[in-house]
Amino acid sequence: MTRTHSPNPLHALCALMVGYFMIPVDASVVSVANPTIMTRLDTSYDMVIWLTSAYLLAYAVPLLMAARLGDRFGLKNLYLLGLAVFTAASLWCGLSGSIEMLIAARVVQGIGAALLTPQSLSLITRIFPPERRGVAVSVWGATGGVATLVGPLAGGLLVSALGWEWIFFVNVPLGIVGLALAFRLIPVLPTHPHRFDLVGVGLSGLGIFLIVFALQQGQSTGWAPWIWAMIVGGLGVMSVFAYWQSINTREPLIPLQIFGDRDFALSNIAVAVLSFVAMATVLTAMFYAQSVRGLSPTGSALLMVPLAITSLLLAPVVAKAVDRFHPRPVVGFGFSLLALGLTWLSIEMAPATPIWRLVLPFIALGAAMTFLWPALIATATRNLPAHLAGAGSGVYNATRLVGAAAGSAGMAAFMASRIAHLLPHMSGAAHPPAAQGPQLSESLRAPLSVAMSQSMLLPAAVAVIGLLAAFFMVGFTASGIARTEASAHE
Repeated sequence: MTRTHSPNPLHALCALMVGYFMIPVDASVVSVANPTIMTRLDTSYDMVIWLTSAYLLAYAVPLLMAARLGDRFGLKNLYLLGLAVFTAASLWCGLSGSIEMLIAARVVQGIGAALLTPQSLSLITRIFPPERRGVAVSVWGATGGVATLVGPLAGGLLVSALGWEWIFFVNVPLGIVGLALAFRLIPVLPTHPHRFDLVGVGLSGLGIFLIVFALQQGQSTGWAPWIWAMIVGGLGVMSVFAYWQSINTREPLIPLQIFGDRDFALSNIAVAVLSFVAMATVLTAMFYAQSVRGLSPTGSALLMVPLAITSLLLAPVVAKAVDRFHPRPVVGFGFSLLALGLTWLSIEMAPATPIWRLVLPFIALGAAMTFLWPALIATATRNLPAHLAGAGSGVYNATRLVGAAAGSAGMAAFMASRIAHLLPHMSGAAHPPAAQGPQLSESLRAPLSVAMSQSMLLPAAVAVIGLLAAFFMVGFTASGIARTEASAHE
C-alpha cells in the first residue's frame, strides 16, 4: 500500500538534509583546490575554471524540467536518483586522472544536483503544513547557508591533509548514508500526471544556459561583445519561453498562473537579490583576506565561521518567527540588517584592521541571512497548491542560481573596475594571486583595500531591492492563485 504521508515529517527532513548538504558544498569547495588540481593534473587556469562552470551549468539548466519530473514520477524516486547520480559522479571525480575526465565528471555531478535539489524543497512543501513549514525551511535554508561556508574550509583542510581527490571522495560515504536514510524515511507521495512541454524544456534550457554561461565567463573574456550578445540572446529566448508558456493550451512547463501569487513572485525577486549578495560578499571577502591581509585559503575561510555559527544558533529562533509573524517585518529586518552589515564591513576593510573587528560585521551578516533564507522559502511556498509544488521549486531554485551567477560576475567586474581606477598598472591583473598577499608592499595594500571596501558597497546597495520587495508581501492572506482556486471550490 502506498504511504501518502510520513508519521514524523521531521525524520524525513533529517534524511533530506544529509543529501542536500553536499550540493552547496560542492558548488564552492573546488575553488580552494584549484591551484593544487592545476599542478597535479598539469593544466591551465582557463581549464580548471571549468570545474566550477561545468558543474553550475549542468546544475542550472535542467532545474525546471527536473522539478516537473518529480511531480510526474515521484518526488522520492527523483530524489533518490539524483543522490545516487551525484554520489557516483563524486567517486568518478576523485578517480579522474585528467582535467577533461574531471570536467566530465563534474557535469554528471551537476545533473545529479539538478535532479535532487528541487525534490527536497517540494517534499518539504508537501509533507509540512503551512503553519509548521517555517521550522522545516529554516533547517533547509540553514543547511544550505552553512554548507556554502563549510565548503571552502573543508576543502582547504582536505586538500592539505589528504589531497584534492578527497574533496570528492568524502561525498561517497555521505551519499550512501543519505540514500539509506532517504529510502527508509522519506514518504511516497501521490504523483500528478503531466504532459512534457518539450518546446518549453528546450527554450528554458537554452535561455538559462546562455545567461549563466555568459555571466560566468564575462570577466575572464573582458566582457567581449559576444558575451553581451549571449546575455541579450538568453533574455530573448526566455522572453519567447514566457510567451510560449502563455499560449500553450496543453500543459506548460511553468504555469504562469504561479506568478499570480504575489508572495511567490516577490520571494523570487528577493532570493535572486540574496543569492547575488551572498556570492558577491564571499568573493570580495576572500579576495580581501588573501590579497590584502595575506591569509591562506583556509585562514580566509575561517573568517566566515562566525557567520555560520550565528546561523546555527539563531535558526531555532527564526523558525518560530517565520511561522508566527508576517513576512514583511521578518524579511524587511533581514534585508535592512544585511545592508547595514555590508556597509559596516566595507568601513572595516582596511589593511591593519584587527581580526576581531572584522568578525563583528560577519556576525551581523550571519544573523541577517538566517532571517532571510527560511523566511523567503516559507513565503514563496506558503500559498502554492500541491500540484504546483514542483514548478514552484524549480523556478525558485533556478532563480537562486542565476542570482548567484550574476553576483559572482557583477562583483568581479566591479572589483576589476575599482582596481583599474585606483591601481592603473594592475588593471591587467584584477585578481592577484593570494600567495602574493604577504609580499605586497604597503603602497599596494592600501589602495587595494580601498578597492575592496568600495566594492562591498555594491551588494549593500543591491540588498535594498530585497527590502523594497518585502514591503509588498501579503503574508498569511491567500493571494493570487490560492485565492482563485479557493473561489473555484466554493
